[in-house]
Amino acid sequence: MRLPEAFVAKMKKLLDEEADEFFAVYENEKINGLRVNPLKTDPGAWVKTAPFSLSPVPFCPTGFYYEPDEQPGKHPYHAAGLYYIQEPSAMAAAEALQPEPGDTVLDLCAAPGGKTTQLGAMMKNRGLLVANEIHPKRVKALAENVERFGLTNTVVVNEAPETLAERFPGFFDKILVDAPCSGEGMFRKEEEAASFWSPAYVEECAARQRRILESAYAMLKEGGILVYSTCTFSPEENEQTMEWLLETYDDLRLLPIAKIGGIEPGRPEWTKTNRSDLVHAARLWPHRLKGEGHFVAKLQKQRPTPPWSGRWAKANAPKAAVRLYRQFEQQSLQTVQHGTILSFGSHLAMLPDRCPDLSGLKVVRAGLHLGEAKKERFEPNHALALALRADEAKHVLDLSSDSRECLQYWRGETLSTGGDRGWLLVTVDGFPFGWGKEVKGTVKNFYPKGLRLI
Repeated sequence: MRLPEAFVAKMKKLLDEEADEFFAVYENEKINGLRVNPLKTDPGAWVKTAPFSLSPVPFCPTGFYYEPDEQPGKHPYHAAGLYYIQEPSAMAAAEALQPEPGDTVLDLCAAPGGKTTQLGAMMKNRGLLVANEIHPKRVKALAENVERFGLTNTVVVNEAPETLAERFPGFFDKILVDAPCSGEGMFRKEEEAASFWSPAYVEECAARQRRILESAYAMLKEGGILVYSTCTFSPEENEQTMEWLLETYDDLRLLPIAKIGGIEPGRPEWTKTNRSDLVHAARLWPHRLKGEGHFVAKLQKQRPTPPWSGRWAKANAPKAAVRLYRQFEQQSLQTVQHGTILSFGSHLAMLPDRCPDLSGLKVVRAGLHLGEAKKERFEPNHALALALRADEAKHVLDLSSDSRECLQYWRGETLSTGGDRGWLLVTVDGFPFGWGKEVKGTVKNFYPKGLRLI
């Protein structure tokens, strides 16, 4: 592939004797990966029966490489949220943050959702995960990926980092800033990225990253963890941005990241002051491991922060709408959803535990979208189907992933069953796939039109 001349010259100067080995990777095919969803299946057990040839990513327990001729994105298991297709090196940032169930976590630059879905799964759907994306078009893809993965503890918002910083000072236990960057590490995967690159663009990205990090620092609790990552090689956006952050906020300290599976240390010699602690950061080089270029740094905030003094969310859903949902739940589910229910027009959503007041924010998805209250009936949302297990529904229609009926359902067609059971959870090989309504022998299809197989 054709690389920008200024980029080639820069990398030759930085890498010196390593440069030839580095540039040789651009003659090879990109590496493909997927990350299995532990909310829906046991990764180790599923891999043994998976319809693809998979091998483990050494630095991500749920990550796997797949062969170039495989097409996991076209399999119904992908639509059922059993895995997320993700470039392998991109899995390292969430692994560094290590959120736990019950944490309050922010993914500040979250689209398209690879790292958000990884964080939510690691949290086992417990605690609060706020996934933010400033770009309105990209936030839609983020919300769809959150839905497909079956995340119920996640609030998706479309705000500027500065707006969130004003609202949530000292609020979060853990923050991930996967910063917008010059994308040098993705040239092999996305050749278009190379056409945007210039030394001036690198400087522009570094300035934007610093503004985002100022907001992230403001939102972090005392003792809280901040992980910063990029998909670029540029020292200006990596070691030098961390150098600036550590000099600006002297209570931040770098924490070591495990150097496993070919991950290498940061490069202190590429900072302006030769900061030795930058060896704690991580660099993922495409000539040292199976993956593209990434940088990850992990920091902890030492300075005391006052307790957050904002308001918590309160239920506002009309009683009649909640009654319709509870009737549906009693008739169609084996489980009861507990939590604060909000209404957005005629739609109902159940918020994660200890969710702050969201009024005034551009909320795209508030926890679990339950469905819509219509005239004396409740229509469940696709998100509710994907958040359930098969044994949590009273009535299930299980389709084989390689059957004609599965393709028919995925295309939005009706199915004939001969039954009359009302709402059914349609599953594929036992994994929830969507809703159907069985009336007088025919299953009406409620698979969302925008997700149907064309």
